Amino acid sequence: MKRTNELIVGLAMVAVITVITWGVFAVGDNMTPGVTPFSRDVYQLHMVVLSTVTIIGILVFAAMFTSIYLHRKSRGAEAAKFNHSTKAEIIWTVIPIVILVVMAIPATRVLIDMEDTSGADLNIKVTGYQWLWQYEYLEEDIAFYSAIDRDSNAARQIGSGISPREVDNYLLEVDNRLVVPTDTRIRILLTSGDVIHSWWVPDLGWKRDAIPGMVNEAWTLIEEPGVYRGQCAELCGKDHGFMPVVVEAVPPEEYRAWVAEQTGEQTSEQTADAQTESDPEPMDRTALMQHGEDVYDAHCASCHREDGSGMAPAFPALAGSAVVTGELSQHIDVVVNGRPGTAMAAFGQRLDARDIAAALTYTRNAFGNETGDLVQPADVEPLIESRLDESLASTEKPER
Repeated sequence: MKRTNELIVGLAMVAVITVITWGVFAVGDNMTPGVTPFSRDVYQLHMVVLSTVTIIGILVFAAMFTSIYLHRKSRGAEAAKFNHSTKAEIIWTVIPIVILVVMAIPATRVLIDMEDTSGADLNIKVTGYQWLWQYEYLEEDIAFYSAIDRDSNAARQIGSGISPREVDNYLLEVDNRLVVPTDTRIRILLTSGDVIHSWWVPDLGWKRDAIPGMVNEAWTLIEEPGVYRGQCAELCGKDHGFMPVVVEAVPPEEYRAWVAEQTGEQTSEQTADAQTESDPEPMDRTALMQHGEDVYDAHCASCHREDGSGMAPAFPALAGSAVVTGELSQHIDVVVNGRPGTAMAAFGQRLDARDIAAALTYTRNAFGNETGDLVQPADVEPLIESRLDESLASTEKPER
């Protein structure tokens, strides 16, 4: 009778712990399978390991609670007296080793698959900057920057009058999405132009660090069309939380149409840039101000705010700034080359002369500055070329 009672209590403990454990999964507190073969492999491995440790946990805690309940002092239970059991020590050593070896086999297969980036049909270089991403399609000769969208950027500003509740996908939308084809093996090369970032889209099943001076590799093959969102997963600075990643997967025929559209637009832009550089007539104020506002919103407003009021002490105000309203050459130098030791990045390595000239014109004539200066691409180009020459010289190997 005593053994029967002990068995009943033990089974009751197992049932209670099992219900609590699987109740957690029932409310959705678990990983998702994702949309790639690799993400599903990771999910299945996760479920195998989780099920194994859950069963072990249920058995151990059930045995522990049963022993506590049935062999408590108030029932007159007395502890057994013995030194050790060689058989028990062998059992509790061998069984965990066997469990670990069995779990290591699928885990090793998944890790090997994770590192195999061969056979890619498309290669995309991802470069992290504070606080935006640059995407370069190596086969298609397409490159662009991807920053937080204007609505989210405005809503996060204190006193903007825009509530985050009014913005769709708040802090998880960008101005330029990474568009990729479905059913295509894609190799992604990750690096950084300043500090360590981490490119992470949960539905793809992995994340990779983007480290200055290094190139990390990863791969993906998205089977389902859709929009998949992620973020920088490394604490990369003040605006770390405002560096989203948005991947839009489309059928191959739509992707080819998108590539044709992008390459056509880039060719037009490059032609326009070439004409601007060769044409002695400067850009007019309206064109500079309109383009400058777009560049400022995408690359500058996150630090200096949309109204140029800044966020002291790290990010000074541009409204009434001595640099912005002062000597033009100094202002160009600060934007192109940055300021070492501060958060001011060197935009000469990110933006072309036309973008920088427009942004300079905008900041020198917005926020109440009204200097009247119109900065032309020709004013900026020499500093960008000089910076490029210095960068190339620093990477050349010294003669032996």
